[in-house]
Amino acid sequence: MAVFNDLFAESCNTLLSGGGEEPVYLPAEGRLDCHQLIFRYDYFSSALHEVAHWCIAGEQRRQKLDFGYWYRPDGRSVSEQSAFERVEIKPQALEWMFSVAAGHRFQISADNLSEDIDASDAFATAVAEQAQCWCVGSLPTRAALFAASLSEVFGRRDYLDPCHYRVDVLKY
Repeated sequence: MAVFNDLFAESCNTLLSGGGEEPVYLPAEGRLDCHQLIFRYDYFSSALHEVAHWCIAGEQRRQKLDFGYWYRPDGRSVSEQSAFERVEIKPQALEWMFSVAAGHRFQISADNLSEDIDASDAFATAVAEQAQCWCVGSLPTRAALFAASLSEVFGRRDYLDPCHYRVDVLKY
């Protein structure tokens, strides 16, 4: 939280905090209010995942509750799961990169426990390919700042090495 809040509390009027029963992004309601990015309980991976969504969301999406994203909780059908995976490629690739920068284990998530549907092989491959692409290209601006700061704090300077982002090292 400190890394995120040091970077973005003033510059983007956004605070990261834990303790939520469910993760949620709450846009500021008035000009003196600030945006709230709330992650689940005190789960490190939930914080990184929510930050990933925030880093991808453009200015207009950051004015909407939960960035205006479609979300269907546990119990998704196979076709709904496929739609979920399509919109989760970039956030999960960023979460993976943040995890490596912080020296934290990453686990890809299908987020559909009640239906016992695991992440598809195609999804895992797409997430790995996106992370590798960002290693040799460039991360979104806010993501680059956050990853570099995590890397500095946790001493993991090799987070942009594509060898970290291979499908065979994913747990799913």
